[in-house]
Amino acid sequence: MQFTKLQGAGNDFVLVDARGVDQDWPALAKRICDRHFGVGADGLLVLLGSEQADICMREFNPDGSEPEMCGNGIRCFTKYVLERDIVPKASIIRIETGAGILAVEPFWEGDHVIRVKVNMGEPDLRWKTIPVNTYEASTRDDRLLDPDVVTQMGLSRKDVFFDGRLMVTGQGSDLVVTAVSMGNPHAVQFIDTPVRDYPLHDIGPDVEFNMAFPTRVNYHVVNVVDKEHILARSWERGVGETLACGTGACAMVVAARLHRYVGDTVQVSVPGGELIITWTGSGPVFMEGPAEVVFTGEWPE
Repeated sequence: MQFTKLQGAGNDFVLVDARGVDQDWPALAKRICDRHFGVGADGLLVLLGSEQADICMREFNPDGSEPEMCGNGIRCFTKYVLERDIVPKASIIRIETGAGILAVEPFWEGDHVIRVKVNMGEPDLRWKTIPVNTYEASTRDDRLLDPDVVTQMGLSRKDVFFDGRLMVTGQGSDLVVTAVSMGNPHAVQFIDTPVRDYPLHDIGPDVEFNMAFPTRVNYHVVNVVDKEHILARSWERGVGETLACGTGACAMVVAARLHRYVGDTVQVSVPGGELIITWTGSGPVFMEGPAEVVFTGEWPE
């Protein structure tokens, strides 16, 4: 089986063209993503045909689970299908994902796609559909919530899990997080101490599997630098700590905008690089970032 290893801001993937291929994808993901006995990756991208869009992307985490979407993965996927003429070159292509059909805009340098801008769709702030089990989380504090943003989205304060307190095992105090869905669930925590020093490996698993999130959750810790710049680290559901999380970067900016911390366009600095996120406070979130091929190879079936 031929594969291509790609990365976007350090978030790395193994991509397989699965058209006409029958495979146990969760089992393959566990083997091929293993960093000691496999190729090593944050996820397996599976390329399939689509009757609804130009092409279809599925992703499988290293634990075999299938997330709804992957922001860094879809940029890498876009580079692959365009550079190999699997999809005709166009200013916008449409990709079917578990979170719906997303429109992506490639940026070329000669024959190579170097960056991709993705319409990530509208964020969902409704705790019921993220979902959040509010019985497992203590009181919410919405004093910092921007009511104009909530109103523009057709919601009320009670719909949003904003600055809610999570009970986390081993913590001296509850964690305060804001929940956002970008087609997959995210919990965003703003902290004053440097994110580089945060014990993410200790706390990340407890948040991912917290009873407040019945489908588990992606967890992010964020420093706000200024209105146009944030620093962050991410613990991804089914993966662990990653160098970048595309949907997570979008969720961070949405949560920061709800707090009035940032403006419309924000540079998100993560351990693997930089992503540019744009959100006006309503409508879709746009994510822009790099995509690179690392190497190609053959996996023994």
